[in-house]
Amino acid sequence: MSFWEYVGTRHAQLLTDTYQHASAVFQCMVLATLLGVLIAVATYRSEWAGNLATTSTATILTIPSLALIGLLIPIVGLGVPPTVIALTLYGLLPVVRNAIVGLRGVDPDLVDAANGIGMSRAARLFRVELPLAWPPILTGIRVATQMLMGIAAIAAFASGPGLGNEIFRGIASLGSANSLNQVLSGTLGIAILALLFDAAYVLIGRLTISRGIRA
Repeated sequence: MSFWEYVGTRHAQLLTDTYQHASAVFQCMVLATLLGVLIAVATYRSEWAGNLATTSTATILTIPSLALIGLLIPIVGLGVPPTVIALTLYGLLPVVRNAIVGLRGVDPDLVDAANGIGMSRAARLFRVELPLAWPPILTGIRVATQMLMGIAAIAAFASGPGLGNEIFRGIASLGSANSLNQVLSGTLGIAILALLFDAAYVLIGRLTISRGIRA
């Protein structure tokens, strides 16, 4: 059976796996972005705290994804929970690092001007600092999403959702008629999803970043 014949006969399952893969990455990136920005906001004013946040999240990336998911299985079980926890943790570093860099890069004169007109600290953060730090934060989100697209495939090891199931089935049945088709369909699906997500981020950047900041 050719690759396209395989895709034609398995399109329903492939579409389901693709949706689950995209949904898992999207939801985990939302969590990673919220946690990452909160960590950055709490630490960017202090040099040692910012370094600690960056080092701590970087340390997570040194743990092999298969090992981390394997360690989580006895604690939270199989399926979605270990997938969400692992992907969220792996997505933190680019967001935290870029958010800290972006917040520290805000022009102090603009912060002083905001102080001068009586803005509270929360108002300065949400109306001045975070909007100006948004471009590097968005870059961190893009990098993290590309990482999670590939790491999410490992979630199939813990019966997690996504295209990794197709890849693992192919690897488990090496030598069979459709093993290569299974691995190829899962791999291409992940690559296409990564490109689509990145295109969406480019569009979001054009809609949310003013031309003056982009320049």
